[in-house]
Amino acid sequence: MARLRFIPVLAIFFVALLTLWAAAALYFDLPLTSLRTPAALLYLVFVAGLLFFFKARWRGIVLSIAAFVVVLMGWLSLKPSNDRNWQPDVAETAWAEIHGNQVTIHNFRNCDYRSEFDYTPHWETRAVNLSNLRGIDIFITYWGSPWIAHPIVSFDFGDQGHVALSIETRKEVGRTYSAIRGFFRYYELIYTISDERDVVRVRTNFRHGEDVYLFHTRATPEQARVIFLDYLARANRMRDHPEWYNALTNNCTTNIVPYVADARNTKPKFDYRILLNGKADEMMYERGSLATDNLPLAELKAKVHINPAAQAADNAPDFSRRIRVGRPGFSEVGPKP
Repeated sequence: MARLRFIPVLAIFFVALLTLWAAAALYFDLPLTSLRTPAALLYLVFVAGLLFFFKARWRGIVLSIAAFVVVLMGWLSLKPSNDRNWQPDVAETAWAEIHGNQVTIHNFRNCDYRSEFDYTPHWETRAVNLSNLRGIDIFITYWGSPWIAHPIVSFDFGDQGHVALSIETRKEVGRTYSAIRGFFRYYELIYTISDERDVVRVRTNFRHGEDVYLFHTRATPEQARVIFLDYLARANRMRDHPEWYNALTNNCTTNIVPYVADARNTKPKFDYRILLNGKADEMMYERGSLATDNLPLAELKAKVHINPAAQAADNAPDFSRRIRVGRPGFSEVGPKP
């Protein structure tokens, strides 16, 4: 009997969660911006009225869930777009032409930074040959919480340099990143393909309070090829079919997981550290995915912190080489002769 009495309490708690989400969806995503706050407040009052009128019994609960479904259907109908007033660093979308081993990347970003918000974006065309692909490195950036980070995957093409891919929110002019808004349809998704002096250096040299760590992975050239082509296929698809970013389901980490599984010919394996990606280095360390030089994780992480080296290298043409010198897993990278 006690369990049966507890069911209505759980139902009310469930309805409360749905109601808060729906109100937030109206507040962040209602197309008519002037009506967002009134609509969210009206929705909260409406559901509260239903529950009060029916004394939180099943009819009130069912009607509250029905109201949530109406909001959800409207929210799901919102369509992403590539045609907005984008910030300059995400104004173009990268795409690639692939002919055998020859890959030509269009809208390869190479910003010239003077400060975090003062920069000149350059959109270039870069050609790489898949036969030169050696492996994969991964940068992990922290800006506060040890539980949340941003990974950037970089592909080593030897003498042709490194190609860095960063999965990010595509922000409109006037917008900044919000972790809460990332759970709604507030940002489109973008696959940025760029030079490390751009996407890494802006984080080490110009943004304040960001720490960047550079790990060398054990991915083989064959696995790197599969992952690289998966990235490019998604970027090409998004050029014509934009997608919404979602902090839970469609983000900088969840999208990498199926690419890695594809390269290993396995099924994606869930781990809570995929969502709390500040612990992704711990996950990769435990799975043997990183070149560690037999170091404990804490010592490895201390050695792969690159901010001082990146600041010293600044805009040097050999920025990528300089930030790798002496790092675990990069024994073949030496000082400049």
